Amino acid sequence: MKLGVVGGGTMGNGIAHVFAQFGHETVLVDVSDAAIDRARGTIEKNLGRQVSKEKITQEDMDASLGRLTFTTDYAKLAGSELVVEAIFENFEAKKSVYDQVKPHLADGAILASNTSSISITQLATAADMAENFIGMHFM
Repeated sequence: MKLGVVGGGTMGNGIAHVFAQFGHETVLVDVSDAAIDRARGTIEKNLGRQVSKEKITQEDMDASLGRLTFTTDYAKLAGSELVVEAIFENFEAKKSVYDQVKPHLADGAILASNTSSISITQLATAADMAENFIGMHFM
């Protein structure tokens, strides 16, 4: 399954890490190359820690990294069946992300928000896809 994550901060890079580790082609989109580099570095460090603790093998780490695409280009989300938005808590910014993500979703795809404070109903309405919009908050 192809999955996407928008926002490479603490939540976003963690979500992308887990998606890739468990076998999914994962695209992580952020606003700048610097943000992408930080996300990549964090994921590599966290996977490396798992290797050093013998939770996963080096081969698992390499395979996970091989399933990750880091980009600033929303078009790389093409064909994604699930995209999780994990940006900062600002309604207008989230709406802008949805407008950029929607053209690239697979038919029937789910768009999720990792919001902790904005109404999912309000976001689903803003995304204009309430039937395929969910809230997913990770702890």
